[in-house]
Amino acid sequence: MRLLLQFPEGLKQYAMMYAKKLEKEGNDVFISASPTFGACDLAIDEAKNIHADKIVHFGHAEFHKADFNVEYIEYKVDAPLDMLEKSLPVLNECATIGLVTTIQHVHQLPIIKDFFERHGKRVLIGKPYGFAKKPGQILGCDVGSAASIDRSVDAIVYFGGGMFHPLGALLNTTKPFLVIEPFAGKVEFIDSYRKTYKGKSKGKILKAMEAKRFGILLTTKNGQHNEALAKLLKERIEKAGLDAEILVSNTFDFTSLGNMLEFEAFVNTACPRIAIDDSDRIGKPLLSANEVMEVLKMKAELKAMQNLA
Repeated sequence: MRLLLQFPEGLKQYAMMYAKKLEKEGNDVFISASPTFGACDLAIDEAKNIHADKIVHFGHAEFHKADFNVEYIEYKVDAPLDMLEKSLPVLNECATIGLVTTIQHVHQLPIIKDFFERHGKRVLIGKPYGFAKKPGQILGCDVGSAASIDRSVDAIVYFGGGMFHPLGALLNTTKPFLVIEPFAGKVEFIDSYRKTYKGKSKGKILKAMEAKRFGILLTTKNGQHNEALAKLLKERIEKAGLDAEILVSNTFDFTSLGNMLEFEAFVNTACPRIAIDDSDRIGKPLLSANEVMEVLKMKAELKAMQNLA
């Protein structure tokens, strides 16, 4: 079988090992050298170009049904659990907690849940309602496992590495949010980021009030492509008497976007995290769909007030 192997950055170091193993089994193996941002970003075009029979995608669970033969190889990581003990004092006033993590540590959630229950906590593990597949699992774009239990807990606890995943969950919940980082040895509440990102969002909206020409970002990535939303936003912007065009790319280069001098603001319809994490990489407002709708609403209200005057 002709295979195309695809690895996220953290697993690319094992690419040759897996390739050799599959070659010994009689397969014709190729390795994708492109970056991948998750199961939403399959190397389908590469696979088709080399006439691969299947993509073997490592490190992520199935995102949604792809228009190609894909085998998902989840990568489990047994993270050290010693930081759980250190989290108990800071969770002292929280009787009920909700647990979330990434696909790499989902298999550890029963152990973590048992630990907290043995120390008197009521523990809830929410169910995803979007692209994530397993209870307690969160993605950068799907935090349903956290949001679904937000009203029922005193705090949400994320167990895992990095800030990418917990930040998305934080911005879509309201309760105190504790991060247990087993690899860096950190236990900390990150609630202050809510105010920071709310301020950034408000700043982008106010800056975009001056914009008259909008570029709408439409990705060709399999799990992020949303042409219907891009067209809808273009229609809404133009209905407001402004100009908009749809900009297409697989991965957006912010230097190239910056060279498109006619556009005064950009609207994201690709991975929702782009408008959150990458807004500082370009000197113009980079808005989410909700943010641009707020801009249009505020412009309409301002125009109505001016007409009354």
